[in-house]
Amino acid sequence: MKFTEFGFDDRLMEGIEASNYQQATPIQEQAIPHILNGKNILAFAQTGTGKTAAFLLPLINRLLTEETSSNGISAMIIVPTRELAIQISQHLEGLSYFTNLSSIAVYGGGNGNDFIQEKKAMTMGADIVVCTPGKMMAHIKMGYVKLQSLRYLVLDEADRMLDMGFYEDIMFIIGKLPQERQTMLFSATMPPKIKTLARNILKDPVEISIAMSKPPEKILQQAYMVYDEQKIPLIQYLLKEKQYKGVLIFCGSKVKVKELARDLRRVGIKAGEIHSDLEQDSREDVLMQYRSGRLPVLVATDILGRGIDIDHIDLIINFDVPGDGEDYVHRIGRTARAEATGSAFTFVNPKEQRKFQAIEKLIAKEVDKMTIPEHLGQQPAYNPTPQNPPRRKKGYYRHSGNRHK
Repeated sequence: MKFTEFGFDDRLMEGIEASNYQQATPIQEQAIPHILNGKNILAFAQTGTGKTAAFLLPLINRLLTEETSSNGISAMIIVPTRELAIQISQHLEGLSYFTNLSSIAVYGGGNGNDFIQEKKAMTMGADIVVCTPGKMMAHIKMGYVKLQSLRYLVLDEADRMLDMGFYEDIMFIIGKLPQERQTMLFSATMPPKIKTLARNILKDPVEISIAMSKPPEKILQQAYMVYDEQKIPLIQYLLKEKQYKGVLIFCGSKVKVKELARDLRRVGIKAGEIHSDLEQDSREDVLMQYRSGRLPVLVATDILGRGIDIDHIDLIINFDVPGDGEDYVHRIGRTARAEATGSAFTFVNPKEQRKFQAIEKLIAKEVDKMTIPEHLGQQPAYNPTPQNPPRRKKGYYRHSGNRHK
């Protein structure tokens, strides 16, 4: 379907056209009509399918075309991380640019001025609030958040929120909301705890499921069997072999992110880093540099595995194998956004081969195993079946004579 076929308000259509949206994705095509008709939604959709617009567009349209109370919050979108809150808020601003709707992002890590602005918006009222659970709960407990006129609730990346331990916070917030409301729950996976949450908060939902747990076919996936000390030289080689617009490298911990970013800079690669130890202002500055192209390489934890939507990312590198298959799908889904193509390379050391084999089983695809350049030395064979895979050296990786545990 084209976006002109949904019957959106003219003011919203201006924002859609300015954002260069033309063809609806499958999740948008299935979810939008039901949301416009006031149905509760339980939607399972992988990253990169366009689910943000699937709830933003009909939500904006309903707020534009139906009478709302100006005294309080009309819609709340709860998300797991501040990065996702900022991203959705920016997306919202673009789509609602030609309307008079008010919105605010509410998340932790800000300064005193941010808090004052948030308090003012929630005291006076806002059409849409995009928030993280902990920060919204803190505001509600202070007694000034006006929720009596709320009619729409969206939980985005609900599985991620439950993984991060936000169940109690979410239920606290929902307990303060009017029972007569439209609720939309979006999740990438379908574990039992999501089904339990859905039963608790959704009445007669329409269930939508789109292409679970498989990366888009347009992503070129490759795996490199390596020893840890070969990883940085391999990155140098790959980045010299081909010019990439935006490179995003994932590590399993913030310690590894810091070490890798430092060592990449040491060998002349301009790399920034994103992890939970950074202040919010620093994170936003790094992301701004990365979005603008001034910073070509970004090293991150899984904090960006979901919740970063930058069209020019054309290479994902898994510096180590993700914890599970869902994390793999979300990580590599940061590339090949919209109609673009992209590549995803995973570095697999001998200890991680069985874990990588499990990921291949989940995505139902055997990822091509690549040969590393001769000058990097001999690479380990891909043999994931032994209980005790061969080891070469201990430590995280070796580089320039330094051992990093």
